[in-house]
Amino acid sequence: MTSLTTSLVRGAVTSPFKRAGRPDATLPSDRLTRPAAPVAPGPLAAYGRICEFLESGPLPLTYPHVLAFPLTMRLMTGRAFPLPVLGLVHTWIEITPHRAVRPTEPLELTVYADGLAPHRRGTEVTMVTEARAGGQLVWESRSGYLSRHATTDAAASPRSAPDAVGDLPAVAEWRLPGDLGRRYGAVSGDRNPIHLHPLTARLFGFPRAIAHGMWTVARCLAEAGHGADIRSVRAEFKAPVLLPATVTYAADPTGGSFVLRGAKGRTHLVGTVTR
Repeated sequence: MTSLTTSLVRGAVTSPFKRAGRPDATLPSDRLTRPAAPVAPGPLAAYGRICEFLESGPLPLTYPHVLAFPLTMRLMTGRAFPLPVLGLVHTWIEITPHRAVRPTEPLELTVYADGLAPHRRGTEVTMVTEARAGGQLVWESRSGYLSRHATTDAAASPRSAPDAVGDLPAVAEWRLPGDLGRRYGAVSGDRNPIHLHPLTARLFGFPRAIAHGMWTVARCLAEAGHGADIRSVRAEFKAPVLLPATVTYAADPTGGSFVLRGAKGRTHLVGTVTR
């Protein structure tokens, strides 16, 4: 966690000097890699508990993202990265597991940036994460992170959403405590101020702390179960979950689509699973 803490401090220092939306902005070409290392059982168990994954079985589909997050932060807080990391909002993720990964397998992790795009609310960067076991690519993901700023490009739009899910039947209701962001941040290392406290969230335009997008998609996948046969996952984070909250998980009983809605029917997350 030392390197992640260092990145968070560097991000706090450098963010005020970065201006999102520069027309000449370019991404660093660096690929950061962590050599193959075993998954630590203690942090994995803590992650499984807060997301409610099964204690046994393959590595949770979302966990390589967590393992690689220090690399992601190191890249995004570097001097060559054009966007301020403070206040970045995770907007979407696509996960492709090429096979089930055993928790005992040492994983080599690689992270790199793969494009900037205009968004109707600012600028979005795509980050790629790859996990290898024994030199073989076993898992990969692509994620969008939004740097919010004023824009005059009315035609700019976010990445297309998954297919409409319609009125899926409710499966479960979850009551999310106000400290969920702090608890998940302690487990994942993602201590972005928008997730920690109402006061720090307000600095970035949120009335209260918001749940991590990666917690919401992980919790949905844990509820869906049978992760070993999933070939791909795509999720769009449509609206922040303000903490505390009561949310409803709804899903197609035949598999495929899922959605997370708020108490008043507001859609927070829409996802699709391919088996």
